[in-house]
Amino acid sequence: MLLVVDIGNTHIVIGVYKKKQLLFSFRMATDKKKTEDEYWVLLSYLLDHNNIKYSFITDVVISSVVPMLTTIFSEMILKYIKVRPIIVNADIKKNITLKIDNPYELGADRLVNAMAGYELYGGPLIILDFGTATTFCAISKEGEYLGGAISPGLMLSLESLTGKAAKLPQIQLSFPERAIGKNTVWGMQSGIMYGYISLVDGIVEMFKEELNAPHTFVVATGGLAEIISSKSKHINEVNPYLTLEGLRLIYELNTP
Repeated sequence: MLLVVDIGNTHIVIGVYKKKQLLFSFRMATDKKKTEDEYWVLLSYLLDHNNIKYSFITDVVISSVVPMLTTIFSEMILKYIKVRPIIVNADIKKNITLKIDNPYELGADRLVNAMAGYELYGGPLIILDFGTATTFCAISKEGEYLGGAISPGLMLSLESLTGKAAKLPQIQLSFPERAIGKNTVWGMQSGIMYGYISLVDGIVEMFKEELNAPHTFVVATGGLAEIISSKSKHINEVNPYLTLEGLRLIYELNTP
């Protein structure tokens, strides 16, 4: 069985594959203070809870944007599962070509998403990942990763607003019935949610124009993809397992 791990700034998403079938996935909070032993307690419990013996794990792939946790998870895997994991970086074998100034600056999560996206949907393609940051990636018809954009994530934007404005309350992230708010909460929901939709659709429109491909397919992933896609004019599909599928693909391309 294959264990895939995506370490983000807010969450760590883990999946277990049997060949091409995703048996189960789960997420845990990212905590830089935890040791490899503490993470193993969590991981082993979740594996056992899903009737997966860790001795069944034969291979591991890790993508990470948190260098400290890359080391911790690598040490954990070596210590307990006795497997040397594949660590995603720009040097791995890919199904796409990186046409950017410095491939080594590209986040592992964006590389993984791009590989999975091109494998599943072809190109031209725009990929949106709604995480701590919201990332936009553009891939040509020929499978060239052309670059993208990075903006503050929806939760980060909300936390910044409420953290810096003392009188503004915490709110639920949902779309109000109308854009013109009749009270503070309504007004905040309108500004955050409809404002974010405008940001997302505006950048996608500019990407399509620069790609000279108005019918470019747009796929979204990440924790808030569903709620944003419900109002977006451009998102064609939400794939919550895009990153995990990319990690599986990387395993297939980089294992004899």
